[in-house]
Amino acid sequence: MSAQLPGVPEQLEPLVSRVLAPNPSPFTHTGTQVHLVGTTDLAVIDPGPETPDHIAALLAAIAGRPVRAILITHTHRDHSPASRPLAAATGAPIVGCAPLALDDAGIRSDASFDRDYAPDRILAEGDSVSGDGWTLTALATPGHTSNHLSFALPEAQNGAGALFTGDHVMGWSTSIVSPPDGDMAAYMASLEKLMPRTDRVYYPAHGDPVENPQRLVRGMLGHRKQREGQILRLLRSAPATIPDMVARMYVGLDPRLFPAAERSVLAHLIDLRDRALVTGDAALWSAAA
Repeated sequence: MSAQLPGVPEQLEPLVSRVLAPNPSPFTHTGTQVHLVGTTDLAVIDPGPETPDHIAALLAAIAGRPVRAILITHTHRDHSPASRPLAAATGAPIVGCAPLALDDAGIRSDASFDRDYAPDRILAEGDSVSGDGWTLTALATPGHTSNHLSFALPEAQNGAGALFTGDHVMGWSTSIVSPPDGDMAAYMASLEKLMPRTDRVYYPAHGDPVENPQRLVRGMLGHRKQREGQILRLLRSAPATIPDMVARMYVGLDPRLFPAAERSVLAHLIDLRDRALVTGDAALWSAAA
C-alpha cells in the first residue's frame, strides 16, 4: 500500500476504514492503526494514544455517525488511552479486554500499561458487539499480553471474513513477548489457534493489512521455533547470559531494539525452563543436563 498520512481516513473495504495515529517509533512502525468498522453506525478498534490532534482526526472520520462501541485489544498505552476522550465525545461504551497494570521492565515507554483503562464491559471468548450490517466477535489471543483479544468480522470481504489482530499478528514485524505478563507458550498457542481459521485478511494495529494470513502465521511459528533452536544450540555449547545470546542471535539489529530482543529471549527461556530443557535465572542460563 502507499504511504498513509496520520489523521487521514483510508477506506480499506466497504465496512472497514482506518486512521493512522501520529506515534511512529521503532516499536510502532508508522504508528497505531485505528480501525473504524461500519457505515451508518460504527465500532472503533484500538483508538490509540490520547493526543488532541489525533482525537480530532478520529471525530472527523466518525463524522457524527453513532459509535456503538470502542473496542480494545489490549491496554498498552499506544492502543487504549484515546478511548476515554472518544467515549466522552460520542457517548459510546468502552468494551474489550480486561484491565491489566503490570510493569514490563521498561523496554519501551509507549508500551507500559494504561492504568486508567476502565471498560464498561469486558468481553470473553465468543462475546460480540454489533451494528448495522456488522458483528465483531472476541477471540482470546494471549501472549503479547495476557489480556490480548482479537476481533472477528465475518461480514468483511463479501463474507470471506476479517480478523483485527491488534499486536498479536502484524505484517511488518513479529510481536514483542515481554515477561512477566508476556508469555511465549501462550503466544505460540494463540498463533496455532489461528491456523484453522478461514479469515481472508488480517487488519493489525501496526502496518498494512495481511492478505495471506495463514502463510504469515506459519512463518511466525517457524520463526519462533527457529529462535528456540538457536537458544538451545547456544546453551548446549556453553552457559550464557541473555545479552550474550542477543548479540549472537540478532546480528544487525537496531541497537534501540536490543532491550526488546532481550525480553523475547527471556520469554523463550522461561518457556524452555518450564519444559525442563534449560536451567537458569536472570544472571546465567544453561542447557538442562
